[in-house]
Amino acid sequence: MEYRKIEPAAISGNPFEMIGNEWALVSAKKADGTVNTMTVSWGTMGVLWRRNVVQIYLRPQRYTKEFVDQAGRFTLSFYGEGAKKKLGYLGKVSGRDEDKIAKVGFTVKDFDGAPAFEEARLVLVCRSLYAQRLDPACFLPGNNCDADCYPEKDYHTLYVAEIEAVYEKAE
Repeated sequence: MEYRKIEPAAISGNPFEMIGNEWALVSAKKADGTVNTMTVSWGTMGVLWRRNVVQIYLRPQRYTKEFVDQAGRFTLSFYGEGAKKKLGYLGKVSGRDEDKIAKVGFTVKDFDGAPAFEEARLVLVCRSLYAQRLDPACFLPGNNCDADCYPEKDYHTLYVAEIEAVYEKAE
């Protein structure tokens, strides 16, 4: 399949649906060429520091975090509602344990030197700008975010990344 490059402002779709309900894959490649991916369902898109950015959140035990940290670049890829079973699998199984990408039948494709998959309908190529582990002391009183989302105290690292390029599957 062919892709066409579009501007971030031309992305069609509701980001709340895309990230929160359809989910996405974050993928990165280590220097040795190894690719790993995982499902994300928490994140944002917007403007920060006069740049078009995404924010993603990765827990410290996730194998993909090593890839994102080493590469400094990653992709966010979106598939639509029909891929949810495969994305669910990619979010539950670790790439440490098996070749989960091959197991779901996805094909790695290079997008400006960063990996995503031919099955994606939309790919954002991103460069990390900022990373910080969430600090439990910064949760404001009156909400249960810490208790509800971090019973194991495995606080996410927040990544802010500039969107370098956007590719949309040509129809």
